[in-house]
Amino acid sequence: MSNPITFALAGNPNAGKTTLFNTLTGARQHVGNYPGVTVEKKAGAYTFPSGEEATIIDLPGTYSLTAYSVEEVVARDYLVQEKPDVVINITDASNLERNLYLSAQLLELGVPMVIALNMIDVARDRGISLDAHRLSALLKVPVIPIIARSGKGTAELMAAALELARRKSPWNPLHISYGEDVDLALQTMAQCITTAGFLQDSYTPRWLALKYLEGDSQIQEKGRRNNPAVDKELQEIVAKVGEHLHKTMETYPEAIIADHRYGYIKSVLRQEVIAHKFDIDRLHASDRIDKVLTNRFMGPLIMLAILLGLYKFTFTYSQLPVAWFAAFFGWLSAHLSTILPDGHLKSMLISGVIHGMGGVLGFVPLIMFMFFGIAILEDSGYLARVAFMMDRVFRIFGLHGSSVMAYIVSGGIAGGCAVPGVMAARTLRSPRERLATLLTVSFMNCGAKLPVLALLTATFFSRSQAQLMFLLTLLAWVVALTAAKILRLTVLRGESTPFVMELPPYRFPTFRGLLIHTWERTWQYIKKAGTTILAISILIWAMMTFPGLPQSEEQNFARQRQEVTASTAQTVDNQQLKEKLAAIDTAQAGSTLRHSLAGRIGITMESVSWLPGFDWRTNIALVGGFAAKEVIVTTLGTAYSLGETDPENNASLSETLAKDPHWNPVVALALIVFVMFYAPCFVTVVCISKESGSWKWGLFSICFNTTFAFLLATLVYQGGRLMGFAG
Repeated sequence: MSNPITFALAGNPNAGKTTLFNTLTGARQHVGNYPGVTVEKKAGAYTFPSGEEATIIDLPGTYSLTAYSVEEVVARDYLVQEKPDVVINITDASNLERNLYLSAQLLELGVPMVIALNMIDVARDRGISLDAHRLSALLKVPVIPIIARSGKGTAELMAAALELARRKSPWNPLHISYGEDVDLALQTMAQCITTAGFLQDSYTPRWLALKYLEGDSQIQEKGRRNNPAVDKELQEIVAKVGEHLHKTMETYPEAIIADHRYGYIKSVLRQEVIAHKFDIDRLHASDRIDKVLTNRFMGPLIMLAILLGLYKFTFTYSQLPVAWFAAFFGWLSAHLSTILPDGHLKSMLISGVIHGMGGVLGFVPLIMFMFFGIAILEDSGYLARVAFMMDRVFRIFGLHGSSVMAYIVSGGIAGGCAVPGVMAARTLRSPRERLATLLTVSFMNCGAKLPVLALLTATFFSRSQAQLMFLLTLLAWVVALTAAKILRLTVLRGESTPFVMELPPYRFPTFRGLLIHTWERTWQYIKKAGTTILAISILIWAMMTFPGLPQSEEQNFARQRQEVTASTAQTVDNQQLKEKLAAIDTAQAGSTLRHSLAGRIGITMESVSWLPGFDWRTNIALVGGFAAKEVIVTTLGTAYSLGETDPENNASLSETLAKDPHWNPVVALALIVFVMFYAPCFVTVVCISKESGSWKWGLFSICFNTTFAFLLATLVYQGGRLMGFAG
């Protein structure tokens, strides 16, 4: 074929869609974002035995094609606008009735489709017998049983998809009867759409009419922009049939449509497609496990134990690789010191790049182990249980259960990111719950904060690092929920809406899938360090280097060197001369840093920052942290590197902080608390403003978070001093 074949993977969340994508594409995949949104876009390559290449697109998981969430909009727009050759619809064979709801909508949309009956082994264990050939005959599409995690049946699936793509025959959309009232309205609306040529470049008339009856806001908005007169006529028909249905049946068109779709699905399944060998109400393996893991009393205790185990695993096994990375960057710094001539280039490479960005890259092993542990919890289905259990707590604080996933995505377990957490709040229907969620998700310990917390806990609390990180995670949850409660009692008052969530079955994660998920997230971290963080590190190095010392100060240090050289030259102790000259060099480097643009900013801030125990170097780092929290580590590394001129001093930042007289455990703990809760990074602030529809909420998050963090850090530091824990 001249044009490359494109397959789109569509399916419900937890149906095994991403597992199939990883099985088919392996390492031959790349990740980006769909235009205009932060929903992740995954594309991969697949090679058929014949050598023919195909592109596979992993669409976001969605339960329907009605635009209730950004994921549903993205999935539907891709199918309509990009028109892939074949849609591979992944369904959970153990929960087929619910999964076929999306399949029915895809058939109504009129896309070429192959259905993959995934997890047939789970269905078999539950006593469910499926006749794939019978289902295929009834739906008039290929139906292939598979086990995505083991790869069983995937070759047959791809062969069926290829055959369908080559056929290139016109596809007839499915027509489901929705009862006399709705069918008559659909017929009238379709005729109106056809006559006016209304949006027919993208959608079929009957499907457009269905979306209007379902109250699809995105389609209605497109209609208003395209032809206000036709849109008004369609809205009048919708209002008329809606009023009639409410009077006669006390229901609405969208409910009728959903009921009849499920009725169609049930009629298909009852035609000898599905049979239950066992009692349908028996407890399945997942249900038996949930009786323990989601128990009202035992569940939270087990969850806390798992979280503590995650930190123990991460910090125990990443300790040695982190030390290797630190040794490598120390060796690289020493090597460049010997081969490069003194000057700004040498200073930038050593202080700005190696001691700056290297401090962030040094935590790559820790990040990798953390993401690996989280991938196990996510792929096994346990994270969904965490959300289920936390819903009970969230309702107390005036939040919706769906907010749980936004918190988890933002770093509620550790290592997430606030940006997708803010985006995840889109699924909340209540505007007040949505605002309360997106304003508080930044309190979670995201992946950007992790290097800072890891550095300080390893330096000053090494004996109990995992336990302290566990407590800091709990503190993040407590503070975020408390802040949400305050918001819900004041500026965002209102009732909480009910929460319903599906719990996927437990699965054994595949090692290949775990490696792919771990590497995807780790690579995003490395790319950020090598691009954004590198650029900010060099910018901050320049701010710490220029404008330099006044000429009078330069002359003063030169005169000191001459005096020391003259007075010590009469002795034979060259070591004493070296030490005195090194002390002058260090003093000059420190003075140069103080006179720099960044130094002046940091010193000015000391008039206030002494309250939580922060010196001017820390102030510079915290200002840089507004851009990205990882910059805090790079800035501290650069600041202490520029203040030290001995080329043989290759101590890590952790060792440097431990020896500095200003630093102690109380200062470190105050800084940890401040970093956890002060202003979100700039990108998150932009997202908050965009999602809330106003910059005032972005500015509110900066002011509120920073003020709160400053007060809490001050309380920690001053309380520690009063108790005698700080010098």
